[in-house]
Amino acid sequence: MRSRGTTGLAVLFTLSLAACGGGEPVADAPPGTEAAGAANGSAAAGAANSSAAGGVAANAAAACNRDCLVELTESYLAALVAGDPSAVPLAADLAFVENVTRMRPGEGLWANAASGPTSFAIYVPDVEQQQAGFMGVMQREGENGTEPVLVAMRLKVEEGRIAEAEHIVAAVNESNMARLQTPRAGLTSEVPAASRKSHAELVRIGLSYYDALDDNDGTLMPFADDCQRHENGMITAGPEAGPGPNADPNRAPVARLCGPQLSSKTFTYIDRIENRRLIAADPVTGLSMGFSHFRHPMTNLPYEVVHTDGTTSERNEENFDFDPFDMPAAHIFKVGADGLVHEIEAVGFVAPYASPTGWE
Repeated sequence: MRSRGTTGLAVLFTLSLAACGGGEPVADAPPGTEAAGAANGSAAAGAANSSAAGGVAANAAAACNRDCLVELTESYLAALVAGDPSAVPLAADLAFVENVTRMRPGEGLWANAASGPTSFAIYVPDVEQQQAGFMGVMQREGENGTEPVLVAMRLKVEEGRIAEAEHIVAAVNESNMARLQTPRAGLTSEVPAASRKSHAELVRIGLSYYDALDDNDGTLMPFADDCQRHENGMITAGPEAGPGPNADPNRAPVARLCGPQLSSKTFTYIDRIENRRLIAADPVTGLSMGFSHFRHPMTNLPYEVVHTDGTTSERNEENFDFDPFDMPAAHIFKVGADGLVHEIEAVGFVAPYASPTGWE
């Protein structure tokens, strides 16, 4: 059995959110998304809605505009903390998945959310898809009391009610909390109206990230030179990123900037990204948000990694020794007025290898 010690797994975790190589995209995906295709027929049982929630639904029965989607997200978060599914307009046949597990209202965060969101909260309303994306820090009740968690969320609105809800919930290392107090400015600022990208362009740019991962080719996504990627609060790419795993201080490093890092082939061990979806795009803020499911069979070792001076080193079972695992994840990309990606904020958690997505 290969080692999966805490330190080593943390290193591998950050790489898992970063990139993927060698696989082909998978077509099947949950309904209601740009890359999803046909609707999923199964659904979890919903909860009865209160008259107050019914009033919200009635007001939103027409297409929910941008403000409406943000307000609905805030109402949903408040209902989670209150543990009261009746406080928000849920469809009777709501489909609800948390951490790749099909659940019912009242389970998961509905049962253990303690407070939040904090001042770290990012909203991605998508009027065209009638979906709302969210990423933020909350508190939940854990085995040792309340603990901070980073939450990514997708809400699908149909006829004024939430028809689908999807959560990714990950515990946060205390050492990363300093970067999870407030979002970086780019993730909440608006793009000047004359320089905003269309919804279609934001979708295209967001989806290009997964192509760049699959091909180990950082030129396939338009990264800015100052691009910085954070994963569960850790800086994993950009000018301030630290050295990668097994870094040798006596030789040139592996690139750490967003694009060159992907092109270094350091992520070849990741086999494929399944269930990839661009779940929300907001031209006002230039944000695109994607959900995906990384698969790591750990069968493609050894392989060569390219350093900044053009030399190579080998990753093998001796220096990169891990069991197979999965990584369900969410990413938010900030596309600036220049059409380049300046910030990436990501959240993910380790799951057993070959886990279901929850949408089968």
